[in-house]
Amino acid sequence: MPESEIKVCQKCGARFIIEPEDFDFYKKVKVPPPTWCPECRLIRRLIFRNEKSFYKRTCDKCGKPIISVFPPDCGHIVYCSSCWWSDDWDGLDYGVDFDPQKPFLTQLHELLHRVPMMNLFGLYNTLINSDYTNMVTYLKDCYMVTTTDHGENLLYGCSIQDNSRDSVDNLMNSKIELCYELINCEQCYRTFFSIDCSRCRNVYFSKNCRECNDCFGCCDLRSKQYYFFNKPCSKEEYQKLLGDYDLSSYSKVEAVKERSREHWLKFPVKYIHGNHNVNSNGEYIYNSKNVLDSFIMDGAKDCRFCSFANFFPGNLSDTYDLTNYGINSSRLCETLQSGNGVDRAFYSWWVVTNSSEIEYSFFLTNCHNIFGSVGLKKKQYCILNKQYTKEKYEILRKQIMEQMDALPYTDKKGRINKYGEFFPTEMSPFAYNIGSAQEYFPLTKQQAIEQGYSWRDPEPRNYPIDIKAEDLPDNIKDVPDDIVGKVIECANAPAEISGENSDGQASQCTQAFRIIPQELSFYKRMNLPLPRLCPNCRHYQRLKQRNPLKLWKRQCMCSGSTSSPQGRTCEGQTLTGCYHNTCEHEHGDSPCDETFLTSYSPERPEIVYCEKCYLREVA
Repeated sequence: MPESEIKVCQKCGARFIIEPEDFDFYKKVKVPPPTWCPECRLIRRLIFRNEKSFYKRTCDKCGKPIISVFPPDCGHIVYCSSCWWSDDWDGLDYGVDFDPQKPFLTQLHELLHRVPMMNLFGLYNTLINSDYTNMVTYLKDCYMVTTTDHGENLLYGCSIQDNSRDSVDNLMNSKIELCYELINCEQCYRTFFSIDCSRCRNVYFSKNCRECNDCFGCCDLRSKQYYFFNKPCSKEEYQKLLGDYDLSSYSKVEAVKERSREHWLKFPVKYIHGNHNVNSNGEYIYNSKNVLDSFIMDGAKDCRFCSFANFFPGNLSDTYDLTNYGINSSRLCETLQSGNGVDRAFYSWWVVTNSSEIEYSFFLTNCHNIFGSVGLKKKQYCILNKQYTKEKYEILRKQIMEQMDALPYTDKKGRINKYGEFFPTEMSPFAYNIGSAQEYFPLTKQQAIEQGYSWRDPEPRNYPIDIKAEDLPDNIKDVPDDIVGKVIECANAPAEISGENSDGQASQCTQAFRIIPQELSFYKRMNLPLPRLCPNCRHYQRLKQRNPLKLWKRQCMCSGSTSSPQGRTCEGQTLTGCYHNTCEHEHGDSPCDETFLTSYSPERPEIVYCEKCYLREVA
């Protein structure tokens, strides 16, 4: 077995380690080890992923107006879903000969600009009245939702699965109904402003509660009913308190949000969101085995540096550096948005449906033995969209791999792209700030340009504002029906326009928004106030409450009978042991010496426990 090797990232200059088991994987799939560190590799893939930015343009084949994730001025040919999936065109018609005198990735980039792209990603023959959606299947009456499957009447959400319905403004949930502002919840009904809850009903402003009904502002409860900020009360007392808070008022909801978050900080958190795992680390990992340094995974095995493969049962295996999808697939490396029975796909974007032996390719379905091609369906032994015999394909493939090492593509920052690296970021049709990278690794315009990324300035909007956010009625009961269609100025817009907002994520503010009819109907039905932020800003507010795609090595904060404060603050005061353990732990009165990798950074205020200490406190 080879020894560990320390590398210096070609992108950021940081040191990273390639472990013996990593070398084993690269040897098994016959690819070279990476020259970029794991985080830079993830960012590079995310730059090619635009989940939520939509543009109006026309189909370059039929001329019909369409919605697309590809901006009209990106320089690419874009077809509507019907035209792209039709048999009226063939990717082989765009085939070209390999030029040994020109870097291969340059030739591939040129081909990418000639072959049609699909306007959106997903199975659009499974959608009913759900045009403004992306990376979705089987939706009905949904609007502005992404990476979502099997849903009905969902508005402004992301990563919602398993027959969810009638819910607004949610992130990473499954089987929810009549819910609002949930993050990482499952099987919840009429649950609002809550995080990490499961099988709850009529729950408000709560965190990490299981099988609870009629709870408000609670944390870490199990099978409880009529609890108010973790204190039991009678049904009559609970209903009176709930009425006193009047959640139809925007100002009162905002005050309860703040109080709830302060209350949650009094309780320990487990170092990882996850369960039913074996030998795994990362964040939001479930039902997985030997999954390391990965994020938002479900049902995976023997994977590392992967993310957003959370379609349980996913059955992703033997894979490094996959981002998004991966269902029933194996032996993928440095691949984006690929899955559904794919085997051995490397350095590619959107390879799906029983494809195999794919390298450096875009937008393939049911293909085999393809190198450096774009937009092919049911093809094999193709290079640069040109058909070859098996024997000639294998000879030319080897020649190109050798040429990629001898004559590599060099990007505008001088970084070398030989065989074994994902596409250079310059090949992405998306600017940094409209791709998914900005959501998880936000940069300012200046920072992005300094690092060699492109940036898309927002188009001048100059919306005729009908009403400012600050002038909206505080209570939903006072909102007239004619609010529908009016242009509302986002509460973040003044700071965004003036440049005073220093939050790098704020660059996605649309500055104005409208309330649509089904949205107003939901707010009135659920007795909830109107939002003051545009949908993009609301999405970024939810992202801030989900743990980041980073890991830090830390020690359990359990100090015996209490938590170790480490400079924590709670309700504005420095803590000297905010949480007192409810029972004796295995390490007694001595501090727990357990260490772990966690997405809770050291400067965060949460009390972070190892799994053993956490389970002693929270059943």
